[in-house]
Amino acid sequence: MSSLLHRLTRPATVPIRRWVLGAFPRGQSGIDYDHPLGDPGWFGPDSVTWRVHAEFPGMLAGGLCALMLQTLHPLALAGVYDHSNFRDDLVGRLRRTTAFVACTSYAASGEVEALVGKVKRIHAHVRGQTQDGQAYSADDPALLTWVHVTEAYGFLQGYRRYCREVPEPIADRYYDEYRRVAEALGATDVPASEAEVEAYFARQQTLLRFDARSREVLAVLSSIRLPVPMAGLSRELFLGAGAALLPEWATTMLERTPLQRTQARASARLLQGMSPLFRRALQDGVAARACARVGVPTSTLAHW
Repeated sequence: MSSLLHRLTRPATVPIRRWVLGAFPRGQSGIDYDHPLGDPGWFGPDSVTWRVHAEFPGMLAGGLCALMLQTLHPLALAGVYDHSNFRDDLVGRLRRTTAFVACTSYAASGEVEALVGKVKRIHAHVRGQTQDGQAYSADDPALLTWVHVTEAYGFLQGYRRYCREVPEPIADRYYDEYRRVAEALGATDVPASEAEVEAYFARQQTLLRFDARSREVLAVLSSIRLPVPMAGLSRELFLGAGAALLPEWATTMLERTPLQRTQARASARLLQGMSPLFRRALQDGVAARACARVGVPTSTLAHW
């Protein structure tokens, strides 16, 4: 049956695999996911984190949802606006973020600690003032918490929407586990459950705004061209699927039109249907390598 399924799905999985590896090439981060044998890293095969982060559709759509949310925080946005080349290399920024999440999720402890240390050193030099005179710094614990919570929210909702159901106790475990990365970077008061995340977002809304800078970053994001076939169609699919994950308050604040909302729902339905094909096309990714490193079958990640 497995062989038959492979033959039947191959016409779809081969181009999907080519698309993913074209957009996010492997082997460029220099991270060793295969050694040392037995090292579970910061989370390990019993974690919810290994399960949630193993699914490409949920992670990419969730990451794009997080970027949209992050454009609403003027201090977090200022660091990106003033200190990165997002206008010319948004693809590179997405790839670096993907590599950081992959490493901290699945690499052995030594690799994770080295990368976290490197990012902290970079953050120490990212500081400045907003246009209205507010000081910001990338190592501000409050801003680190905002970036982390938007990403964790996006990843979890992406997994829920496009992969499989997540019971509330499992979701709470995910938030509690994954905050370890944020705290290692210097974040404080990081929400550790779904209820805490919801309350956190409610508190943050008074600090958020949708302004000209937000619009500019979203415009760059909406015109991104990954070096893959059908770049425009795939971009619209994942951007729409990411927007479908936004909480209602953020959808309103981002001034999403009725047409955009309809398109997001259509993208979400399409990606949900395609998700099993992505899983079959990408059976040898970093999650599988981490499982091999600790001596458990990849199928372990299919069960809570």
